[in-house]
Amino acid sequence: MGAHGVRLRNVHERVLPWPAPAVGALLDTLSAGAGDRLWPRDHWPAMRLQGGLAVGARGGHGPVRYRCVAYEPGRTAAFAIEADAGLTRGFHGGHGFAVEPAGTSTILRHVLEAEVALVPMLRWLAVIRPLHDALVEELLDRAEAALAGAEPPPPRWGARVRALRWIMGARRPAAPSPGWRR
Repeated sequence: MGAHGVRLRNVHERVLPWPAPAVGALLDTLSAGAGDRLWPRDHWPAMRLQGGLAVGARGGHGPVRYRCVAYEPGRTAAFAIEADAGLTRGFHGGHGFAVEPAGTSTILRHVLEAEVALVPMLRWLAVIRPLHDALVEELLDRAEAALAGAEPPPPRWGARVRALRWIMGARRPAAPSPGWRR
Protein backbone atom coordinates (compact mmCIF):
# COMPACT_ATOMS: atom_id res chain seq x y z
CA MET A 1 0.00 0.00 0.00
CA GLY A 2 1.39 3.38 -1.02
CA ALA A 3 0.68 6.97 -0.08
CA HIS A 4 -2.67 6.92 -1.91
CA GLY A 5 -3.84 3.38 -1.21
CA VAL A 6 -3.69 0.11 -3.13
CA ARG A 7 -1.28 -0.38 -6.03
CA LEU A 8 -3.01 -1.25 -9.29
CA ARG A 9 -1.25 -2.70 -12.36
CA ASN A 10 -3.08 -3.78 -15.52
CA VAL A 11 -1.15 -5.07 -18.55
CA HIS A 12 -2.34 -5.97 -22.05
CA GLU A 13 0.01 -6.99 -24.83
CA ARG A 14 -0.07 -8.53 -28.26
CA VAL A 15 2.76 -10.17 -30.18
CA LEU A 16 2.42 -8.93 -33.74
CA PRO A 17 4.27 -10.68 -36.59
CA TRP A 18 5.51 -7.40 -38.08
CA PRO A 19 8.70 -5.40 -37.53
CA ALA A 20 8.81 -2.74 -34.82
CA PRO A 21 8.91 0.23 -37.26
CA ALA A 22 5.55 -0.83 -38.76
CA VAL A 23 3.96 -1.21 -35.31
CA GLY A 24 5.56 2.05 -34.14
CA ALA A 25 4.07 3.87 -37.12
CA LEU A 26 0.63 2.82 -35.88
CA LEU A 27 1.39 4.11 -32.39
CA ASP A 28 2.35 7.46 -33.90
CA THR A 29 -1.20 7.87 -35.30
CA LEU A 30 -2.74 7.72 -31.83
CA SER A 31 -5.20 10.59 -31.37
CA ALA A 32 -4.50 11.99 -34.81
CA GLY A 33 -8.21 12.38 -35.58
CA ALA A 34 -9.39 10.54 -38.69
CA GLY A 35 -5.83 9.31 -39.24
CA ASP A 36 -5.76 7.38 -35.94
CA ARG A 37 -5.47 3.72 -36.91
CA LEU A 38 -5.40 2.36 -33.33
CA TRP A 39 -8.13 3.85 -31.16
CA PRO A 40 -11.49 1.98 -31.47
CA ARG A 41 -13.49 5.22 -31.69
CA ASP A 42 -16.36 3.56 -33.53
CA HIS A 43 -17.29 1.72 -30.30
CA TRP A 44 -15.75 3.90 -27.56
CA PRO A 45 -15.41 7.62 -26.80
CA ALA A 46 -12.71 9.05 -29.06
CA MET A 47 -9.28 9.71 -27.59
CA ARG A 48 -8.56 13.40 -28.02
CA LEU A 49 -5.33 15.19 -27.23
CA GLN A 50 -5.06 18.96 -27.65
CA GLY A 51 -2.42 19.40 -30.33
CA GLY A 52 -2.10 15.67 -31.03
CA LEU A 53 0.32 13.16 -29.56
CA ALA A 54 3.07 15.26 -27.95
CA VAL A 55 4.54 15.76 -24.51
CA GLY A 56 2.36 18.17 -22.57
CA ALA A 57 -0.80 17.50 -24.61
CA ARG A 58 -3.89 17.29 -22.40
CA GLY A 59 -6.95 15.26 -23.22
CA GLY A 60 -8.53 11.92 -22.62
CA HIS A 61 -11.44 9.80 -23.74
CA GLY A 62 -14.98 10.09 -22.40
CA PRO A 63 -14.81 10.87 -18.68
CA VAL A 64 -11.13 9.82 -18.38
CA ARG A 65 -8.63 12.71 -18.35
CA TYR A 66 -4.84 12.61 -18.72
CA ARG A 67 -1.83 14.42 -20.16
CA CYS A 68 1.04 13.11 -22.25
CA VAL A 69 4.21 12.98 -20.13
CA ALA A 70 6.50 11.06 -22.49
CA TYR A 71 6.53 10.33 -26.19
CA GLU A 72 9.25 8.70 -28.23
CA PRO A 73 7.98 8.37 -31.82
CA GLY A 74 7.56 4.78 -32.90
CA ARG A 75 8.41 3.44 -29.43
CA THR A 76 6.45 4.80 -26.44
CA ALA A 77 3.67 7.11 -25.37
CA ALA A 78 2.94 7.67 -21.67
CA PHE A 79 0.14 9.57 -19.98
CA ALA A 80 -0.40 10.80 -16.40
CA ILE A 81 -3.94 10.37 -15.13
CA GLU A 82 -5.56 13.55 -13.87
CA ALA A 83 -6.66 12.24 -10.49
CA ASP A 84 -8.99 15.13 -9.72
CA ALA A 85 -11.27 14.79 -12.75
CA GLY A 86 -13.85 12.48 -14.25
CA LEU A 87 -14.16 8.75 -13.83
CA THR A 88 -10.55 8.39 -12.66
CA ARG A 89 -10.92 10.70 -9.66
CA GLY A 90 -8.66 9.29 -6.97
CA PHE A 91 -6.34 7.41 -9.37
CA HIS A 92 -2.70 8.49 -8.94
CA GLY A 93 -0.60 7.11 -11.78
CA GLY A 94 -0.74 6.70 -15.49
CA HIS A 95 -0.95 4.51 -18.53
CA GLY A 96 1.02 4.10 -21.69
CA PHE A 97 1.94 2.15 -24.77
CA ALA A 98 5.25 0.55 -25.68
CA VAL A 99 6.50 -1.01 -28.91
CA GLU A 100 9.15 -3.65 -28.22
CA PRO A 101 11.04 -5.65 -30.86
CA ALA A 102 10.87 -9.41 -30.23
CA GLY A 103 12.94 -11.17 -32.88
CA THR A 104 11.08 -10.90 -36.18
CA SER A 105 7.90 -9.88 -34.32
CA THR A 106 6.98 -6.94 -32.13
CA ILE A 107 5.15 -6.65 -28.82
CA LEU A 108 2.61 -3.85 -28.51
CA ARG A 109 1.96 -3.37 -24.80
CA HIS A 110 -0.40 -1.17 -22.80
CA VAL A 111 0.25 -0.76 -19.06
CA LEU A 112 -1.89 1.08 -16.54
CA GLU A 113 -0.34 1.66 -13.11
CA ALA A 114 -1.88 3.66 -10.30
CA GLU A 115 -2.34 3.93 -6.59
CA VAL A 116 -5.96 4.19 -5.55
CA ALA A 117 -7.94 4.48 -2.34
CA LEU A 118 -10.74 2.07 -1.45
CA VAL A 119 -13.68 3.79 -3.20
CA PRO A 120 -11.82 4.33 -6.51
CA MET A 121 -10.58 0.71 -6.31
CA LEU A 122 -14.18 -0.51 -5.99
CA ARG A 123 -15.11 1.69 -8.97
CA TRP A 124 -12.18 0.13 -10.89
CA LEU A 125 -13.24 -3.43 -10.08
CA ALA A 126 -16.96 -2.96 -10.70
CA VAL A 127 -17.05 -0.62 -13.69
CA ILE A 128 -13.79 0.68 -15.09
CA ARG A 129 -11.72 -2.51 -15.41
CA PRO A 130 -14.16 -4.51 -17.57
CA LEU A 131 -14.64 -1.52 -19.89
CA HIS A 132 -10.92 -0.70 -19.94
CA ASP A 133 -9.97 -4.30 -20.69
CA ALA A 134 -12.49 -4.51 -23.54
CA LEU A 135 -11.31 -1.21 -25.04
CA VAL A 136 -7.60 -2.12 -24.91
CA GLU A 137 -8.18 -5.59 -26.38
CA GLU A 138 -10.19 -3.99 -29.18
CA LEU A 139 -7.32 -1.53 -29.75
CA LEU A 140 -4.88 -4.46 -30.04
CA ASP A 141 -7.25 -6.19 -32.48
CA ARG A 142 -7.27 -2.99 -34.55
CA ALA A 143 -3.48 -2.85 -34.57
CA GLU A 144 -3.30 -6.41 -35.87
CA ALA A 145 -5.96 -5.74 -38.53
CA ALA A 146 -4.35 -2.46 -39.65
CA LEU A 147 -0.99 -4.17 -40.11
CA ALA A 148 -2.63 -6.98 -42.08
CA GLY A 149 -4.52 -4.47 -44.24
CA ALA A 150 -7.84 -5.89 -43.04
CA GLU A 151 -10.97 -4.60 -41.36
CA PRO A 152 -10.89 -4.88 -37.56
CA PRO A 153 -12.90 -7.81 -36.22
CA PRO A 154 -16.17 -7.14 -34.41
CA PRO A 155 -15.75 -6.54 -30.67
CA ARG A 156 -15.87 -9.57 -28.37
CA TRP A 157 -17.72 -8.11 -25.41
CA GLY A 158 -18.98 -10.36 -22.67
CA ALA A 159 -22.34 -9.91 -20.97
CA ARG A 160 -20.85 -7.70 -18.24
CA VAL A 161 -19.30 -5.25 -20.71
CA ARG A 162 -22.51 -5.15 -22.78
CA ALA A 163 -24.52 -4.47 -19.61
CA LEU A 164 -22.15 -1.74 -18.41
CA ARG A 165 -22.20 -0.08 -21.83
CA TRP A 166 -26.02 -0.18 -21.80
CA ILE A 167 -26.18 1.26 -18.26
CA MET A 168 -23.75 4.03 -19.21
CA GLY A 169 -25.74 4.80 -22.36
CA ALA A 170 -23.02 3.80 -24.84
CA ARG A 171 -24.26 3.57 -28.39
CA ARG A 172 -22.56 2.31 -31.49
CA PRO A 173 -22.40 4.91 -34.28
CA ALA A 174 -24.36 4.11 -37.43
CA ALA A 175 -21.27 4.05 -39.67
CA PRO A 176 -17.66 3.03 -39.05
CA SER A 177 -15.20 5.82 -38.50
CA PRO A 178 -13.42 7.21 -41.58
CA GLY A 179 -9.90 6.20 -42.44
CA TRP A 180 -10.27 2.44 -42.67
CA ARG A 181 -9.63 0.66 -45.90
CA ARG A 182 -12.50 -1.33 -47.28
